[in-house]
Parts: sequence; structure tokens; C-alpha cells
Amino acid sequence: MKNDFEFLVGTWTSTHRKLTKYLEGSEDWEEFAGISRCWSIFDGAGYMDEIYFPGNELSGGTLRLYDASQDLWSLYWINSKTGLGLPPQVGRFEDTGRGHFLADDMVNGQPVKVNFEWSEITPTSCRWTQLLSADEGRTWETTWVTDFSRTE
Repeated sequence: MKNDFEFLVGTWTSTHRKLTKYLEGSEDWEEFAGISRCWSIFDGAGYMDEIYFPGNELSGGTLRLYDASQDLWSLYWINSKTGLGLPPQVGRFEDTGRGHFLADDMVNGQPVKVNFEWSEITPTSCRWTQLLSADEGRTWETTWVTDFSRTE
């Protein structure tokens, strides 16, 4: 539904835990900080955010657009190294408040399903998780977890 990402509007600090290698059975995680801000566009039918990682040359952003005719969101990740990340993640929030946004992609030359999941949403915090599946969604590997804390 329109305005689903209103919880994200504002400024945030974040802690990121990311696997160093995907789909290889790795248990080696790197951790780093982020700072982001998000704003609404198109009266809540779209949202834009930008994030940067102090001490890291990578920065990025996400454009989220709502299609009312399908009741679906499309999320487009953009970053300073590779530009627009395709394809978009497409999905919606469940009645539970958890959002799932899926796409097909390639990791290390292998076709995968990608799930971006928003959860644990409160007025001052939320969690974003990236999961990958190399077997058409039968099993999922958590590859990136970000915990956000509102600063304003």
C-alpha cells in the first residue's frame, strides 16, 4: 500500500554485518557502520534514500516506487561503484509488517533468487536483511543484515 516505507523517512545510523563470500558456506562476516537519510516523493508513492559508509569509498541509494494497480513495490539499488543495480526487487509488506522483495540475479556467475526483507520495524529502529538462494528458493543464505537506529 502507498506510504508503506513512511517508517524509513528521516536520518539513521546503521550497523552492517555482511558475509565476505556468498554461497560458499562462509561464516566470515565483516562489520561496518553507515549513515543514511530517506525522504518521501510522489506523496508516498515513492521513497528515496542515500547511504554512505564512513571510511569506505562505497555509497549508494535506493529508489522505491509503488504500483497501485498491482499493489507492489519496486526497489532499485544504486551505488557509487557500479551504478544502477538491476533487476529491481519487487514485493510488498505482509499483514505482519514484514516486507519481502524478490528478484532474480547473478552471484559469481550463478543464477540466484534475492530476497530483501524489512522487519522489526519500530518508530526508532528497523532491520534490513538480504538473503540469497541458489536452489530456486528452497533454501536461503543470509548474506547481509543491517540494523538501523533513528537519529532524527
